[in-house]
Amino acid sequence: MTETQTQTMPTGAKSRSPEYRLAAGALSGLRQDLFKDPFAYRPLPPWSPDGPLIGRLPERVRGYAVWTPHAVVLGAALFTLLIAFAVDDSMGGDVIHALSGFVPALAVAMTLIRPVGAWWISLVSTPFVAVMGGDGFGAPWAPAGFFAHLVVMTVVAARTRPRTAAWMWACTAAFGFFASVFWYSLDSDTAPMLVVSALALLVTTSVHIRREAKVEMTAQRQVTAVERDRRTLLEERTNIARELHDVVAHHMSVVAIQAEAAPYRVENPPPELEQAFVTIRENAVAALTELRRVLGVVRAEDYEAPDAPQPTLADLGRLLENVREAGLRVGQTVTGAVRDLPQGVELSAYRIVQEALSNALRHAPGAEARVEVSYVLGGLGLRIVNGPPTGLVKPSPGAGHGITGMRERIAMLSGEMTAGPTADGGYEVAAFVPVAAPEPEATTETGRS
Repeated sequence: MTETQTQTMPTGAKSRSPEYRLAAGALSGLRQDLFKDPFAYRPLPPWSPDGPLIGRLPERVRGYAVWTPHAVVLGAALFTLLIAFAVDDSMGGDVIHALSGFVPALAVAMTLIRPVGAWWISLVSTPFVAVMGGDGFGAPWAPAGFFAHLVVMTVVAARTRPRTAAWMWACTAAFGFFASVFWYSLDSDTAPMLVVSALALLVTTSVHIRREAKVEMTAQRQVTAVERDRRTLLEERTNIARELHDVVAHHMSVVAIQAEAAPYRVENPPPELEQAFVTIRENAVAALTELRRVLGVVRAEDYEAPDAPQPTLADLGRLLENVREAGLRVGQTVTGAVRDLPQGVELSAYRIVQEALSNALRHAPGAEARVEVSYVLGGLGLRIVNGPPTGLVKPSPGAGHGITGMRERIAMLSGEMTAGPTADGGYEVAAFVPVAAPEPEATTETGRS
C-alpha cells in the first residue's frame, strides 16, 4: 500500500528555477560587493616589518619601507595630475582642462581609505572629466581618467576579493558600451580600457588568490602538525600503557600467588594471619582484574602480548649487536654500581636507548655512536650521542616523533631529558630518571642454625 504525502510549498517557490536562483545569487553578490556601504572607512594597513622583504632591510629603513604601498598609490595619483597637465599643454587648453586631473587623482588616493567608494567616484566622474578635459583623445575616458580608472580597479581588486574585481570590470564594460553607443560612436577607447583592465585584474586576482592559498596552506600545515603530534603522543602513551600493563600484571599475579602460598609455609599459623593473607590475595586479584579492565581498552584488536619478558637494561648488549649489524658503529660505557631497578624504569630506559639509536641510523648514516649508562645514588643517567653523518648515504627526513615518545616516557617517570644537536654536527640525547635508593635488607636470627 503506497502512502502519498503532500508538502506545502511557499507561494511562488515552484516558479523559481535554478536559473532564477543563480541570477538572484549573482545580484546578491553585486549588492554585497559594490552597493553595501561602499564608502566604509577601511584604511590600508602598512606592511609587516617582519615580512619576507621588509625583514631583510636594515632596521632604520624598515620604518619607512612598511609604507611602500601607500607611497606607490600616492605616486600614481601624482602621475595622474601630470598626465592632465601634459595634455593641457599639448592642446593649448586652459586651467579648466588641467583641473580635470584632480578628480581622477583624488579617486586614486581615496583607494587608501575607502576603496569601493573610490571606484564609484572614478566611474561616475568619467563623463564629467572627459568633458572638462576636452575631446580628441577618445571617449568616454580622458587620458588622466583612463590611467586613474585602471589604477583604481587594480588597487581595489588587490584590497578586496576576486568577485569584486569581476563586478567592477563588468560594470565598467556596461558603462563603456553604453557611452560608445549613445555618446561617442566613433573614436571610443572602451575596447582598450576593457583589454588592459582585464589583464591588470587577472594578474592582480591571480596574485591575490595565490597569497590567500599560501596563508591557508600554512595554517593547514600548522593544524596538521599539531594533530600529528597529538596522534604520536597518543600512540606513545598507548604503547607505554600496554607495556606497563604486562609489567604490573605480572607483579600483581606474583603477589596473589605468594599470598595464597604464604600460610602453608608457617606451621599452625594463627587465624588472624590466615585471614590477612586471604585479604591480600583477594585485593591483589581484584586489583589485577580492574587493571586488565581499564588498561585492556588501549589494546588493539590484533594486539598480542609478548611471549618473552619485557626488555631491560641487561638486554642492551643484544640491542647494540643488532644495531652494529645494521651498520652503526656504537660503543657502550657503564659507570657506577650496577643494580636492579624497577621494571618500569628498566623498560623505559631500554626503549629510550633503542629509539635514540634508531634515530642515529636514520638521520646520521655512517656515524659513530656511544651509549653511556650511569648508575648514581639518586637514579639512572642515560646519554646517547652520535657524530655527524658520513659516507654517500643521505639522511632520512624525520618529524621528531621519536623525541616526543622519549619525552613522554621520561615525564611518566618524573625525570628530565634534553635533546639537541652537538657542536660537531651530531646529536645528543641525555636523560635522568630519579630512583629511590634501595633500602638495606634487615637481618634477623630467625631461621638461622
